[in-house]
Amino acid sequence: MCPFCYLGKRKFDNKEYIDVEWKSFQLNPDLVTNSGITIQEYLSEQKGMTVEQVKQSNIYITHAGKSVGLDFRYDKVVLANTFNAQQLLKVAHTQGKQNEMEERLFEAYFSKGENVDDLTTLLQLANETGMDTEELPEILKNNRYAAEVQADITEARQLGIHSVPYFLFNRKFAVNGAQESIYFLETLRKSFADWAKDHPEIKPRQVKYTYKQA
Repeated sequence: MCPFCYLGKRKFDNKEYIDVEWKSFQLNPDLVTNSGITIQEYLSEQKGMTVEQVKQSNIYITHAGKSVGLDFRYDKVVLANTFNAQQLLKVAHTQGKQNEMEERLFEAYFSKGENVDDLTTLLQLANETGMDTEELPEILKNNRYAAEVQADITEARQLGIHSVPYFLFNRKFAVNGAQESIYFLETLRKSFADWAKDHPEIKPRQVKYTYKQA
């Protein structure tokens, strides 16, 4: 539900060289799905802003999204508690489909106006992502991955993480917020150099990195 996580993902994505594990985090675990108010009214209440200020902020985010190929449609957003979606991501991780599932959930929420708390919707998204969905209805109905989701949230608190997006590299180096791609590249280089000191036996292939400012 955080647009900056979607922006951050798009600026960070590098499927060829980087392994990414998405961790669970809920900004408002008590949110009631489809509570009858608009996303603008909800954000106004949560952030202490006027509805007009929220709309202006969303216009800025929409433009930022377009610059990296994202289509934010705040007129379609369905407010939804993400706990079921977080469990789906845990299942997707076991099938090697987590990053693809995360992308599809972002698109469903921000662009398609789909309810990401609805089990039928989540099953459809999982099918579209190529997941094995045979046991998925039972898994979600019985909250079989609830403990794993809660463990991530607890770990975030222990690490002092209070906002998202938050990218942690090798559990040592962090990028907080939807920064430009160059900051991710610099942090990756630093993190890899630190890791390589403890793994002298690894002879990584030479990779030519390029960065183009959008």
